[in-house]
Formats: sequence, C-alpha cells, structure tokens
Amino acid sequence: MTWLIAVAALLSPATTAFVVQPPRPHIQNRILPSPPSSSLRMVGAGIDPTSGGDTAKGNGFNNPSSRFGEPLSDETKEFNKIAVGFLKRAVFDTLFRGRDYPRFYALETIARVPYFSYTAALHFYETIGMWRKAKYLKIHFAEDWNEMHHLMIMEELGGAERWFDRFVAQHIGVGYYLLALGLYFWNPTMAYNLNEYIEEHAFLTYDQFVKEHEEELKAQPAPQVAVDYYRDGDLYMFDEFQTGSCQVRRPKMDTLYDAFSAIRDDEAEHVKTMAALQTETELSNAHDDSCEIPEE
Repeated sequence: MTWLIAVAALLSPATTAFVVQPPRPHIQNRILPSPPSSSLRMVGAGIDPTSGGDTAKGNGFNNPSSRFGEPLSDETKEFNKIAVGFLKRAVFDTLFRGRDYPRFYALETIARVPYFSYTAALHFYETIGMWRKAKYLKIHFAEDWNEMHHLMIMEELGGAERWFDRFVAQHIGVGYYLLALGLYFWNPTMAYNLNEYIEEHAFLTYDQFVKEHEEELKAQPAPQVAVDYYRDGDLYMFDEFQTGSCQVRRPKMDTLYDAFSAIRDDEAEHVKTMAALQTETELSNAHDDSCEIPEE
C-alpha cells in the first residue's frame, strides 16, 4: 500500500504541475529577510519570544498552509479522494475482510503517522527560525495522542495479536510517514487534504460498524483504556485536539458501543480540523483565552 500511496501522490495533478512549471513568484516570501548588518542576530531571532510562541506580529500567516502552502484545485482534491477510496478498498477491505479489530488496529497505527510528520516539519521550521506558532504543535500532538488511544483500545480488544497484521500496519505506517513529511514540506495544504479524506473514510468505517453491531457492542463493557481517556483521566489532551468550538465533549463511556461511538466522533473532529487547515483560518479550541471550560 505504501508504494500505491506514493504513486497516487506523484500522479496527482498538483504534483505534476509542480514538476513541470517554473518557480512560482510567491516562493520568495518563504525566506526571512536578511538581518541588518549593524545588528548581531542568531538564526532564530526572527521569532519574537514575547509573542506567545508566534512569529513577528502582523505577518498575516494564520496557519501552516497560509504560511508555506497554496490552495489545491478541485481536480486535485477529487483525485486525492478517489485515490484514498481505491486504496481502502483494494488493501484494507481485502486484507482484513471479516476481521474488524485487526483492521481497526491497522488503521489506527497508520492514522497516527501524519501527525508525527506535521510536528517534525513544524519543529524544523522553528529550529531554523522560519516560523513558529506553538498552538499547531500542540494541536497536532493532541491529535496523535487521540489516535494513540484509539490504537490502545484496539490492542486491548485483541486487534494486534497476529504478527502479519502488525507487520503490514507498521510498514505501511513508515512509508506513509515519509510521504506525509515530503508532502508537508512541499505543500502542507496537500498533506492536510490527503489526510482529510483518510479521516473521512475512518469516520464512515466506524459509523457503519456501530450501526451494524449496536446490540452486540452495548452488551460489552468499555475497555479500561477508553474509560481512562474519555471519562476518568485528565481530559486536557482530549479537549486540545478538538478545534473550532468552545464547547467541550464529554462522551458517555459505559459500554463498548460508547467507546466506538466516541472514536467515530473523534474522526469527525479530525476531518473538520484537516479541512480548516486548508484555508487561512487560524485554529482555536476550548483552551484558548477566549473560551471558558466549565468545571466538573
């Protein structure tokens, strides 16, 4: 599946255009201006340490896509959507047919990967002094933290028992990490768009699963990992990955049905965040100063 994803990305209209077109004028805006010769500055001096983690105020860059990327054509978006759907059917629906928990384990192993890539790229930009907005490091880490708990739930349910399933999931994950990292450095809008459709398929997969197995799932208790993450533990990271609203979610967590319903709703949150990051929107969540989280 790894090479199929890479081929799909390379055949994307946006990628082809990147290869054959001359350099775009706006690329020069990605380079920080040279510091005045009269002042002695370090590489990271373009970052204002008093601005709450952001680069110099008033730069107009609200998120990584508006800073380093450019919009995608409708054709490119449609190509990405079709490619993700094809890969899902050709690989996961074939390899894991009739084995839901191993399939979910593989999906969640891979689902963490793009957030590793995003944070790696953002750390790089910050390290060399190009751009810093700490909130996106926090949000992407929280998204990974969320997917990690999905993965732990599937492990608790026995999804990782077979060596072959672990081998497939982990090797695809490594390949997707490299692909997502490359796409993010080239055009973060492309990386976010591809992951939007992956998360959308995850939402639809879980939605179908809970509808088809509702009674069976309601008869089983929620895994302890789910109880700790969604209800009884520290909910800071759970709130952090959900963007665009001051409202906080507090899922019911008594049965296995509750756990899978919460996972499904998490995937919808990821879709919403990935879509917003392809615009010039500056993300916000319940932890922003303008929001007040009600005390329990």
